[in-house]
Amino acid sequence: MELLSSLHINLLEWTIILLCGMLIGMSKVGVPGVSMIVVPALAFIFGAKQSTGVLLPILMMADIFGVAYYRRHANWHHLIKVLPWAVVGLLIALWIGKIVNDVQFKNLIAILVFLSIGLMLWQDKRKGLNLFPDKWWFAASMGILGGFATMIGNVAGPVFAIYLLAMHLPKNSFIGTGAWFFMIINFSKFPLQLFVWNNISLETLTIDLVTLPAIAVGAIVGFKVVKIIPEHTYRGFVIVITVISAFLLLL
Repeated sequence: MELLSSLHINLLEWTIILLCGMLIGMSKVGVPGVSMIVVPALAFIFGAKQSTGVLLPILMMADIFGVAYYRRHANWHHLIKVLPWAVVGLLIALWIGKIVNDVQFKNLIAILVFLSIGLMLWQDKRKGLNLFPDKWWFAASMGILGGFATMIGNVAGPVFAIYLLAMHLPKNSFIGTGAWFFMIINFSKFPLQLFVWNNISLETLTIDLVTLPAIAVGAIVGFKVVKIIPEHTYRGFVIVITVISAFLLLL
């Protein structure tokens, strides 16, 4: 309690932090996009770079909920194709993380998401034309962009959603593949942010642990929301949420 009181976080800020934990819990079990407000909210409280050190362990705890529930539904064929490229993107972001312009990068991510969604919807209408799946360059570009996005600003959700949507995976496979991807990447990021960026400390970890009940509540709510969304409408639901997420990146 003494440590918590020494953090100088007021009641409103604690409320926002706990709400962020709940939204992240929901997003990790299949309600994508709802956590996009978390990045600017935590940046407002802690500052841009320090907020990534607060957010990462929250994401890691939420990843465990997602993997625990959907662990058997992952499509490892698609996952293995994109993971090595995501590590490349992560390392590039680690190298230039101190000089990149966050605003310009987020705008670029949003534009690429809009472009990718437009191409994907066009492909859906042209049934015989296959622009995306099983092309090594598509997995490579999405992997590098996703790894870079998650390291710089924890905004890889829309990017990886595009990759999975292009694969036309069933609902549970979509969620399970994403859950494994982000757990592997986020746990890989932890030592890098701890020892290279130095933005994770005992104080930030204490804040993260306080959010654990909120994450659990969010996961439970997320499980229930996903169950009531029919299989045939889930793809459309994800596309709409991804577009909204991309718009939020522009704010």
